Amino acid sequence: MEQLQDIDLNTLFAEYWPSLLSGALKVMGALLVLVIGLRIAGWLSSVVRKQMAKRNGVDETLGAFFGSLVRWFVTAAVLIASLQVFGVQATSFVAVLGALTLAIGLSLQGALGNIASGVMIMLFRPYKIGDFVEIADVTGTVKEINLFQTILATLDNVKIIIPNTEAIDGIIKNFSGYDTRRCDIVFGIDYDDDMDKALAIIKGIVDQDERVFSDPEPFVKVTNLGDSSVDITCRLWCNASELWNLKFDMTKQVKAAFDDQGISIPY
Repeated sequence: MEQLQDIDLNTLFAEYWPSLLSGALKVMGALLVLVIGLRIAGWLSSVVRKQMAKRNGVDETLGAFFGSLVRWFVTAAVLIASLQVFGVQATSFVAVLGALTLAIGLSLQGALGNIASGVMIMLFRPYKIGDFVEIADVTGTVKEINLFQTILATLDNVKIIIPNTEAIDGIIKNFSGYDTRRCDIVFGIDYDDDMDKALAIIKGIVDQDERVFSDPEPFVKVTNLGDSSVDITCRLWCNASELWNLKFDMTKQVKAAFDDQGISIPY
């Protein structure tokens, strides 16, 4: 009886061993192709980004976008190659993929919409990497634009991921869109204070600041009679990168000058 069992096991082993060995080799081959291919995809994506960054006139946004395209195309090719290791022909795979296109399209409407929106962002360029923007009611600096999403970093360095469909469909405020910005500041003085004296103090500080443009001419005028103050509006044009520092410095200097000259700011 034991001899019969040994014979059966040996027979089964001899009969199925080639198939098992062939299947194991195919699995190992497919995994090897997949691992190496994914590494190549990442490497090629990095190379594309670096090469485009070296070219004059090509900003980081386009380099990141084309790098993302290369990664996805190479990944798709690697998956097809892995299936071919199992004996699935590329023509058969394409035929099956074509038959499933409608179902895949319906189930991936959101993803496909994000890809289309990503292409629109690249074409129309409402913003680019490094711009300070407000997208989908979120304000931050653009860190990355890929096929599916736009990634922002808020002022307190929180990572925000916005689908491209939401980014392109809503109102976009690009605070970095122009090189110059207008700095608006309102100073309130007491009704008993000398308005002309306050205007002269503000104009003197404005004229001394080299960051303020002479064209357009600075606007410093009384614009409102409030419930408890006479409001003086100061509108200054400057480089966009200097706007906030100019506003903070101007506020501090005017307050100090008002204190020295006896101009009061109502509580």
